[in-house]
Amino acid sequence: MNSFEKIVSIPLSGRSAKPRQTGLTMVIDKGLGAVQAADLAEIAQEWIDVVKLGFGTSRLCPEEVVTRKIAAYREHAIQVMPGGTLFEAVLAQGRLAPFLEEADRLGFDAIEVSDGTIHMDDDTRRRVISEAAEAGFTVFAEVGSKFADADLSAEETVREIRRDLDLGAFKVIIEAREAGQGVGIFDASGGIVDDKLAAIVEGADLANVLFEAPQKAQQVALIKKFGVDVSLGNIQPTDIHALEALRAGLRADTLRGVYD
Repeated sequence: MNSFEKIVSIPLSGRSAKPRQTGLTMVIDKGLGAVQAADLAEIAQEWIDVVKLGFGTSRLCPEEVVTRKIAAYREHAIQVMPGGTLFEAVLAQGRLAPFLEEADRLGFDAIEVSDGTIHMDDDTRRRVISEAAEAGFTVFAEVGSKFADADLSAEETVREIRRDLDLGAFKVIIEAREAGQGVGIFDASGGIVDDKLAAIVEGADLANVLFEAPQKAQQVALIKKFGVDVSLGNIQPTDIHALEALRAGLRADTLRGVYD
């Protein structure tokens, strides 16, 4: 127990505890060392629900480091998945079955299914989500393109969210890339496209959606709009406590007005 727990109550209520169904925080690990990953898991285990070994980094790191990192995260009840870009490369090469076998051997317990760069039709998506789920993985399905000229409309986003949930995905991630600009619910400057967000929330169950929101202003806006248990992703490891402080009302951005 932190000694301050006896002194300072949390200003904002409604935060769920692990294992969470809503209010998930997904961290992007872009190449932490095994010791860094173990330290992160130790100091932030209560606040991290899933770690994504971003992009194709788990293909580039030494296997011993990857397995140590996965073990450290999972020891602290944090799910771990390879990046969606690695999945897309695997799918394009027709290597899904051995990929799932190897992911299981290494210790991954979740898989991100995405088509932000490649094209994947509905029949293929149904097959890969089914195969990943049957192999014992929690499936996070991502919708949206990584490129602004191929971005989905709100209506297309809602259709794909509903489709992936019907196919058995645990949560659906709305693409925003690492920068949080120009795709998904964000404009080229990183601001929220309010009309698009409103249409998505009206058409899809917010409890099953995880917003990639790497920028602080985006996190503040989504917490203020939807509450402390909105699911957020692509959070940098160094920002995890800063985000949780926003959820708790322990930063000026969300504390303001609480005691007025």
